[in-house]
Amino acid sequence: MIIVRKILPGLPLIVILLALSGCNYHAPSPVIGISKASGNYVNWLKTADSTVRYINLYHLSLDSALAALDSCSGLLLTGGEDVYPGIYSDDIDTSRCGKVNHRRDTLEIILIIRALELEMPILGVCRGEQILGVVFGGELFIDVPDDYDTSVIHRCEDYRNCFHMVYVEPNSLLNTICGCDSSLVTTNHHQAIKVLDSDLKANSFSGDGLIEGIELKNHQGYSFLLGVQWHPERMDINNPLSGPLVRTFINRCRDYSNDW
Repeated sequence: MIIVRKILPGLPLIVILLALSGCNYHAPSPVIGISKASGNYVNWLKTADSTVRYINLYHLSLDSALAALDSCSGLLLTGGEDVYPGIYSDDIDTSRCGKVNHRRDTLEIILIIRALELEMPILGVCRGEQILGVVFGGELFIDVPDDYDTSVIHRCEDYRNCFHMVYVEPNSLLNTICGCDSSLVTTNHHQAIKVLDSDLKANSFSGDGLIEGIELKNHQGYSFLLGVQWHPERMDINNPLSGPLVRTFINRCRDYSNDW
């Protein structure tokens, strides 16, 4: 081994050992930090790539969650409770909200800020898209039926049977990923993006003009940042607004971990 070290001084010992043994070296699968994991999101990731590993950050202390995120190669922000209006608006009438979770708001805000500092891939779904927009300085409609003149039903009593069309903006990252102009999606929300920060742009809309997805205006140089209002984790993996989305996210996470 000393002789091998002299011949190949720049190679890590593990690579040398694997080469000598005739084994192929495979980079470890990406580890994705999930702001609050549930079966649907885990199954979605695993269906796209069975080797993906994840950390449920929700039950960790704030300090521990940040430390765990540093060992991850991507951040998935999931759906759930309403974002507390006081974070983005002077209107803090929570009677127009559903359930709020102040600790989760705090957790996800610091996770997003840290992930941005690390230039880590970020994917936000439903609430995840909303709080991603808020962290960038945007605002939400507190209650879409009351605050927005909508002709589209965005939330149903039976969330498993609630659908509408989404129309994808041309020349967007989302359009490049999904390769489609429109598709039917599963929906379940009563809050939505109202105002976007200048660093973000809408990449898709529902038929009533409500923002359904966001991304960076200039994503060149950043690994991956995308938010969608619908629920791709509940959809058929063959839907262009589900499978391509999760596979691209995982691939960007893998690229990110390989750059370490």
